[in-house]
Amino acid sequence: MATQGLPSTPKIKAEGLTVGIVTATWNEEICDQLHARAIEQARELGAKVIEARVMGALELPVVAQALAEQCDAVVANGCVIQGGTPHFDYVCDSVTEGLTRIALDERTPVGNGVLTTHTVEQARDRAGFADSVEDKGAEATVAALHTAATLARLRR
Repeated sequence: MATQGLPSTPKIKAEGLTVGIVTATWNEEICDQLHARAIEQARELGAKVIEARVMGALELPVVAQALAEQCDAVVANGCVIQGGTPHFDYVCDSVTEGLTRIALDERTPVGNGVLTTHTVEQARDRAGFADSVEDKGAEATVAALHTAATLARLRR
């Protein structure tokens, strides 16, 4: 698991911040959990949430870009499970490049909660279920809101 080196959750004051949370619906059970955990985390931190859903991971960047135009931070969640073809690599690379470009072009933090795993079991272990080892939906939300708060402080 990728929990090695994970920083402790910083204290974030997200009151007054708006976060857009867009989540794919492919691999529905996993994505629904990522979405729910992202929303729960954002609300716990005091942020206003705008929700959106898309079909698959490749559709995440375009909706994330629209959210970045109106939000202080964006979180993109999805689940890409490796199959027997190179399609996995193309999807993962495209989504990552798209989300990174949006963050830089729009100057809006984008938390990447897109799971890229070999198996459904690995995805479940990262999705924030009660028996999961990791909670990537919540972690991506903390990262995006922490960066938004940092940017707000630097821009003052």
